[in-house]
Amino acid sequence: QVRLRESGGGSVQAGGSLRLSCSVSGYPICMAWLRQGPGNEREAVAAIDSDGSTVYADSVKGRFTISQDNAKKNLYLHMNSLKPEDTAMYYCAAATGATWRATLNSNAYNYWGQGIQVTVSS
Repeated sequence: QVRLRESGGGSVQAGGSLRLSCSVSGYPICMAWLRQGPGNEREAVAAIDSDGSTVYADSVKGRFTISQDNAKKNLYLHMNSLKPEDTAMYYCAAATGATWRATLNSNAYNYWGQGIQVTVSS
């Protein structure tokens, strides 16, 4: 059983920064941040596996950084140079068996947090 809880969202002006955090209980193999904006499909934006390998969506590459602490009990998403199109509900997600490597395939993640809102104004 994995439990996830996000924190750190909020509102920011374009060009600003935010850091999302996710507290993790249990033992996931891979973790990711996904988002769903108004009228959009849920998409994975960053993922990390147990070796620390990461993968990013093209839309956030160079602006967002996914990381986790050494104990793997906290997952982070550092978001810089935020744009209005980054406005979305952001979800922390965990995979416990479908994949061993970081993946942006949302279907690989079988545990989800409740989500946290990020709003970027122009």
